Amino acid sequence: MIPAFDELATTIDDIFFLVGAAILLIEIAEMWFKGDLRRKTLLEMVASISTQIPYLVVTTFFLSGAYAVYWVLDATIVTWSIPVNLWTLAIAIVVADVVYYWEHRIAHRVRLLWTQHAVHHSSRDFNLATAVRFGPLEGFWGLIAYLPMAFMGFAPEVIVGGSIIVLAYQTWLHTELIGKLGPVEWIMNTPSHHRVHHGSDMKYLDKNYAGIFIIWDRMFGSFQEEEETPRYGLVRDFDSQNPIAVWFSELPGLFTDLSRARSLKEFWMRLFAPPDWKP
Repeated sequence: MIPAFDELATTIDDIFFLVGAAILLIEIAEMWFKGDLRRKTLLEMVASISTQIPYLVVTTFFLSGAYAVYWVLDATIVTWSIPVNLWTLAIAIVVADVVYYWEHRIAHRVRLLWTQHAVHHSSRDFNLATAVRFGPLEGFWGLIAYLPMAFMGFAPEVIVGGSIIVLAYQTWLHTELIGKLGPVEWIMNTPSHHRVHHGSDMKYLDKNYAGIFIIWDRMFGSFQEEEETPRYGLVRDFDSQNPIAVWFSELPGLFTDLSRARSLKEFWMRLFAPPDWKP
């Protein structure tokens, strides 16, 4: 038995955070020495980091609720369980990564979910500060998406721990300092692959959803190689460093479209169709 896997996952998360912080400092130092460190860049970083304020408050609440739901399912409906050992933990991380791929892909294709995930994509810059740029309610959908793991028999702490590791791994992907990594690119998600994901160019749009393993994108037809430096940010013209505007960037447009809906069908589609859907 390996107790407290969720605590181990939190430790891994802290390690990736420290690695990310180190890379961020190197990025800032490089911009400083090259004379590219602009006031706008610093404000963009502050805006990205500021999203952690509402995100952590809300996600802590959601995580407590999700943990309770996982425990109730484990104690009542789900009468089978997967034993906790090194092999099953490795399997749990792979399963959590597959779940993340689909959770992430759906968040791009359902407008209501996109209102939260779009915050992560709204920066015109791409650096380690972008890694912590989240919508206030983004954690809600993520925690729901992992419910299938509970029905598979994974223990609650394994589900939470696996999801933490998948998210923590992605911290170091948000940088332009690291180029392509050769054969590693075939299996693992890398900064090169993730730069594509943050691109708003048509060839890069809605590609490379992977968390840890890029093989899911290769399998499910959403892979795109990095061929030139992407244009980062949203397709629409959004370039604000105001924290409040960043936190709620997509909601005004959604509310406007809902208020103008001419039928229940259009109202429904405005919420659950892809972000680019038009009546």
